[in-house]
Amino acid sequence: MKMDTSSIIHPSAIIEDGAKIGSNCKIGPFCFLGSKVELSDGVILDSHVSLSGATFVGSGTRVWPFSSIGNQPQDLKYDGEMTRLEIGKNNLIRECVSISPGTKGGGGLTKIGDNCLFMLGSHVGHDCILGNNIIVANNSAIAGHVVIENDVNIGGLVGIHQFCRVGEGSIIGAHSMVSKDVIPFSMIAGQRASLSGVNLIGLKRRGHKKESLKKLKKLFLDLFDKNNKEPFNERVDLLLKKEDKNCLETLKVLSFIKSDSVRSFVTPIN
Repeated sequence: MKMDTSSIIHPSAIIEDGAKIGSNCKIGPFCFLGSKVELSDGVILDSHVSLSGATFVGSGTRVWPFSSIGNQPQDLKYDGEMTRLEIGKNNLIRECVSISPGTKGGGGLTKIGDNCLFMLGSHVGHDCILGNNIIVANNSAIAGHVVIENDVNIGGLVGIHQFCRVGEGSIIGAHSMVSKDVIPFSMIAGQRASLSGVNLIGLKRRGHKKESLKKLKKLFLDLFDKNNKEPFNERVDLLLKKEDKNCLETLKVLSFIKSDSVRSFVTPIN
């Protein structure tokens, strides 16, 4: 074990040889750190936290009791191969959260950005890539191979199907089941989730300009106009040609839709 002398470790914690612990870390009672775990500076593990595998935890992150971080993924194809989990800075990981590492078949890496909040009982599956400033509320589950961009807010008891993409600045209402891609800056709700509009409240809170919000609202109306009989892909191509190149928000929406994906998109109920 390699540890900075400024860190505090409870006598009941178990830390395998090879683990690396930065400065000013606090490791509480009955925590377990595997031999390939690395904690950056100022990480706090409250108690009864299990970190295993090749797991890196960024500075200022705090983990609450009974969380399982970096342990064997819930994938029957996993055969013990060495894969990785990377967690960024200043994340809050509450009680009973589980976060899986990658698998050989999915690229070998699960990655979480900075300043995220994972509330009680939430789950991040193997080979997921999450951005910054994401909130995942109680008991929501993110399946394997999911990509979630920055500033996404996920309500309680939400399920996100494997291989889905969730675009920047979106909000997903509680109890939603998401089995399709979520375009950026949108509001999603419903047991089988549907698109209900632009996430105006979230965008305003993050300082997006009124003019950009107007353009986003118009873009959503044009994209999902039920009276427009053009094929969806042709409609997107036409909007890309006409779109204001100075409005980053609308360009992000259209670029997201044009990106490769194995899923279709969450759309409004007609």
